[in-house]
Amino acid sequence: RVQLVESGGGSVQAGGSLRLSCAASGHIYCSYDMSWYRQAPGKEREFVSGTDSNGLSSYADSVKGRFTISQDNAKNTVSLQMTSLKPEDTAIYYCKLYCNTGSGWSNYWGQGTQVTVSS
Repeated sequence: RVQLVESGGGSVQAGGSLRLSCAASGHIYCSYDMSWYRQAPGKEREFVSGTDSNGLSSYADSVKGRFTISQDNAKNTVSLQMTSLKPEDTAIYYCKLYCNTGSGWSNYWGQGTQVTVSS
């Protein structure tokens, strides 16, 4: 079973920076992509950034130029460097691992880490 543990959340003022990390453990016998989602109070969970097994990254328009995702396949970790944070970035941030075994696929989620940006 795959487990994801996020860390690095916290409270910052607008314009500040935070770095989130997510470590995957367990039996990861698949080709996998890792990504970050977030969910603000009263809103649906939304995609923030992702990276695939080829090293290609993608970002939501709202975070382009401010957030940078990086993945370390050897350590099964993914990080999200967040800069120029805005109050609207306030949310619970979740790490997701998409696992494709070739005969099926699964999504695994972390428990989430709170990011609060004050104005």
